Amino acid sequence: MDYTSPLDFPYAIFLRHECMTDQTSRESDESGAPAIEFSEVRKHYGERTVVDGLSFDVRPGECFGLLGPNGAGKTTTLKMLLGITSPDSGAIRLVGEPVPARARFARERVGVVPQFDNLDPDFTVRENLTVFGRYFGLTGARMDALVPSLLEFARLESKADARVGELSGGMKRRLTLARALVNDPDVLVMDEPTTGLDPQARHMIWERLRSLLARGKTILLTTHFMEEAERLCDRLCVIEEGRKIAEGRPRDLIESVIGSDVIEIYGPDPQALAAELEPFVERMEVSGETLFCYVDDPQPVHARVKGRADVRYLHRPANLEDVFLRLTGREMVD
Repeated sequence: MDYTSPLDFPYAIFLRHECMTDQTSRESDESGAPAIEFSEVRKHYGERTVVDGLSFDVRPGECFGLLGPNGAGKTTTLKMLLGITSPDSGAIRLVGEPVPARARFARERVGVVPQFDNLDPDFTVRENLTVFGRYFGLTGARMDALVPSLLEFARLESKADARVGELSGGMKRRLTLARALVNDPDVLVMDEPTTGLDPQARHMIWERLRSLLARGKTILLTTHFMEEAERLCDRLCVIEEGRKIAEGRPRDLIESVIGSDVIEIYGPDPQALAAELEPFVERMEVSGETLFCYVDDPQPVHARVKGRADVRYLHRPANLEDVFLRLTGREMVD
């Protein structure tokens, strides 16, 4: 297979004949210690600073979101976390182990869901799980006992003997998630887990992730779906150009960054609308054909746009997407 993602399947190869030599890691964690710790981590590629003094921690049993526009440094952060690349400075700990010094021992307790499915198309669903278990030193007998529960978790019991090419996109994603659970990890690292899925498949993945959180698993995920982050994440960190620009609970960030309702007004001349409504709106932004008004009292705006044939409008509560766009900008940056 052609493995192109830095979080792809071969990371498990690092485990073979290595992780099985250390049996003390699981007992050595201090109670209550963070599952993941980043402290003033920096990474440069030549003259370019990709991660710039990034600090955050992820507590056991929580879902933590790492958000940012493309090129913000999210993938490099995950690569450093897994020991695939080394930081230039700063400290990283994963399940109590210093990374990269003891990354291979930490990875024994981590499951990874890459952004793009990298299942082996020559194997059946069952074989994809069984072969992956061998990278963790699990015997054939152990995998025979384990696979039924993984298939049940992924709701793929009826597809156990189907080849990957026969699966829908949502089924492949659920199989990739089940594969990440082969070693019963304490921590799941997920890079955009629902990219490319239809709404039904996305909601099923969300339900499966919530069940893992209920079982005490720790999840670190990146996503471009703000609804996903708002639904799943206990806390999140927004980064831009490798620097942390905000951190907190989704609702707290919505309140502190936006703190009002939003009226979206769509029309042929949003700049003219902005000039007309400026006396009645404390904050507004224009993006494309849309004027975003942030209002505590929506009535003056309603009175001036309701019933007009040249505009459409939507009055709604603020959400995490408003926070993300306020912090990182509404215009696309290449």
